[in-house]
Amino acid sequence: MNLPPLTQRFVMHFGEMGGRWGINRTVGQIYALLYVSAKPLNADELGEALGFSRSNVSMGLKELQSWGLVKLSHQPNDRREYFQAPEDVWAIFRTLAAERRKREIDPTLSMLRDALLAQPSVAEDIHAQERMRQMHAFIEMMTDWLDDVQQLDSDTLISLMKMGAKVQKLLSMKDRVTQALTFKP
Repeated sequence: MNLPPLTQRFVMHFGEMGGRWGINRTVGQIYALLYVSAKPLNADELGEALGFSRSNVSMGLKELQSWGLVKLSHQPNDRREYFQAPEDVWAIFRTLAAERRKREIDPTLSMLRDALLAQPSVAEDIHAQERMRQMHAFIEMMTDWLDDVQQLDSDTLISLMKMGAKVQKLLSMKDRVTQALTFKP
């Protein structure tokens, strides 16, 4: 790997983490290099920097494109395709959240909806269906929340994240105000 030490460390770590995130090491390393690169890179540059074959780089780039995590561009007087990661980490978060929902959460919700339409006849299935109902309600609530979060602009998201546990205090205060307004002596 022909990279400066700090970049190499980041790229190697991202590759190792890729397996935990559901992508392979090659894809993780390609993305990491594109993320920290100061300029768009073409497949040959990626392969040379990472020590990967052209076919591995091409397959990795196709996967990253299918996730919407890289942008394709062209340079004047150059027929090659260049790739770069979005600059805005919040845009990356939104893209990842939307893709994971489409690939993982939506199929689970579909299966749970089908299961909730069934008419179980044995005690074990009745119990299982009730647990599935709870899981369905939870996942629906989380996806509704995520939809709301996806609509927030980056500055609002940052403010929300910085609030942390202060949100709990704000909600507690709201409850006290509601009780005070509805109090009847």
